Amino acid sequence: MTIKVLIVDDQMMVREGFSVLLGAQPDIEVIGEAVDGRQAVEKVAELRPDVVLMDIRMPVLNGLEATKEIIAADGDAKVLVLTTFDLDEYVYQALRAGASGFLLKDASARQLADGVRVVADGEALLAPTVTKRLIQEFSRLGTPKVPNLERVKDLTERETEVLVLIAQGRSNTEIAEHLVVAESTIKTHVSRILVKLGLRDRTQAAVFAYETGLVTPGG
Repeated sequence: MTIKVLIVDDQMMVREGFSVLLGAQPDIEVIGEAVDGRQAVEKVAELRPDVVLMDIRMPVLNGLEATKEIIAADGDAKVLVLTTFDLDEYVYQALRAGASGFLLKDASARQLADGVRVVADGEALLAPTVTKRLIQEFSRLGTPKVPNLERVKDLTERETEVLVLIAQGRSNTEIAEHLVVAESTIKTHVSRILVKLGLRDRTQAAVFAYETGLVTPGG
């Protein structure tokens, strides 16, 4: 099944570069490009891509606001944020807005293609590097000193344990190995966690865990 991708960036060379890299993949098709956030919102509604590669700094409407509008219009939309800086101040906001993860613009062709596949598959691109940046942001902003357990009261003890491990950036395979259970069991736990908490994906689950104080930076 071919993954349809929309590339959003105000620099033509960046758009063309990504288009060539992704177009060379047998399972990925670039179906359109947009030069700013406003055009991105319109193109998503028109073309219905599986994944949107979204730059942050753009004229007319930036990637953050565009992501918010796209997610508001379609809760199943998948946005993969592109940034030049590994500590872009907008990354955390973009993840909260509903983005499924982010990649640096200097990512290799393989990393770019794999990132698109991961997000298209319904997973969040929550690599350890992303988790570290989330932790740094929460350290800067400050997190609740007392966990808001009211928001996690519907989770079972095992689901809470899995949520903490997700926030630490562990994959399903790593969580399964840590808890000594089958990976399919972890996938079931993750699905139930997302449903119970009304979250879209693993990235939002990690943000939730930090915001409620269930996990603390360095904890």
